[in-house]
Amino acid sequence: MKFVGAHVSASGGVENAPLNAKNIGATAFALFTKNQRQWFSTPISQKSAELFRERCKEYNYSPFQILPHDSYLINLGHPQKEALEKSRSAFLDEMQRCEQLGLDRLNFHPGSHLNQISVDQCLKLIAESINITLNKTKGVTAVIENTAGQGTNLGFEFEQIAQIIDMVEDKGRVGVCVDTCHSFAAGYDLSSAEGFRKSFDHFENVVGFRYLRGMHLNDAKKGLNSRVDRHDSIGAGLLGEETFRILMKDTRFDGMPLILETPDEQLWSEEISKLKAWQT
Repeated sequence: MKFVGAHVSASGGVENAPLNAKNIGATAFALFTKNQRQWFSTPISQKSAELFRERCKEYNYSPFQILPHDSYLINLGHPQKEALEKSRSAFLDEMQRCEQLGLDRLNFHPGSHLNQISVDQCLKLIAESINITLNKTKGVTAVIENTAGQGTNLGFEFEQIAQIIDMVEDKGRVGVCVDTCHSFAAGYDLSSAEGFRKSFDHFENVVGFRYLRGMHLNDAKKGLNSRVDRHDSIGAGLLGEETFRILMKDTRFDGMPLILETPDEQLWSEEISKLKAWQT
């Protein structure tokens, strides 16, 4: 069974996210548990955490249907010690927030080398950051999102993600989120049935579907291998509807949150309905 939703607002408190998801007909959702563009944020109150849990139960959202996202500021592969420690501290806080809310996974962008260290050095720092955080938390899986490869961001090749996973000590608490737009921008041609098959066969061979914990469903405004991260509404971009029709019929994507991050929030309800209909 597919669980489809969107990255909804948690404005006014995390407890509002399940309600916002319900209102668009979502069977899954993503959220930021704090302001994604600030380093520090007010702790989640016990009241808000309890209400979040109550609403998730009321609206039938289990932890495996929810994919929280961490702050965009965090760089777990930062080449400078002070900035790296700041990112690690913020990432730990994000994981602990997930613990408090009863969530079992946290989606994050792996990191950037900023042209100051090698790719291998950066990937090693990212894995080290994950290990440190997993040792200080419990029950929450660190979910690495593939990137478009924009700038010096790593994680755009499945091989880079596999390299990080290989260095993570607790393989049971590391996972992957594949973004369709990022994949296309990074050179994986999901726009045709043959390209889709080849790309995900490659993912299986290099990373493995056993690590897949979620998907971001976004069409792409920029071309194949453009390395530019620009999302588009489903069917409006260069991927087109066929990519998502194929994905929705593929049982390998069952049982996990499939999350829209498309640019027009007014279309989310319609896009969710369309995606659900393509399952049959």
